[in-house]
Amino acid sequence: MMNFKTADLSDDFSEMIQIVEPGMLDFGGVCSFSGPISTVRCFEDNSKVREQLSSEGDGRVLVVDAGGSKRCAMLGDILAEKAVSNGWAGVVMYGLIRDSEEIGLMPLGVKALGTYPKKSEKRDIGDIDVSVSFMGVTFNPGAWLYADTDGIIVSDCELTAAE
Repeated sequence: MMNFKTADLSDDFSEMIQIVEPGMLDFGGVCSFSGPISTVRCFEDNSKVREQLSSEGDGRVLVVDAGGSKRCAMLGDILAEKAVSNGWAGVVMYGLIRDSEEIGLMPLGVKALGTYPKKSEKRDIGDIDVSVSFMGVTFNPGAWLYADTDGIIVSDCELTAAE
């Protein structure tokens, strides 16, 4: 579904969705994005984020549970550019990003808690494609995520617009 509004999806599919609690900010050059979920769980080490964004995205959305850390950025312009060149639709970061001005010019959806200039460590620690939970929602690999300026919605299946 290319054209959607999370408000309409919330109305039409209230029994089938989870809605992420408020607090995520928009940073990407694309404000409305959707796709199947891939996940990373990591803390102050973005090695697995790099690994995932270096692979083919095929229109997926990378959901990163960075533990809500506010001590370093887990995504910057270099990794965001990898996401764009590898066909990722977006990144939802339960943590911080940096290089927000450059990321804002890229054709990529990015939601995060905020910005911070310090980069993360690189110890190759983290988990890929595991269920992660934050902001009132459990994100399962393969579920669908829909994001726009009103918020983020997650469904176990792809949603189609009501006729």
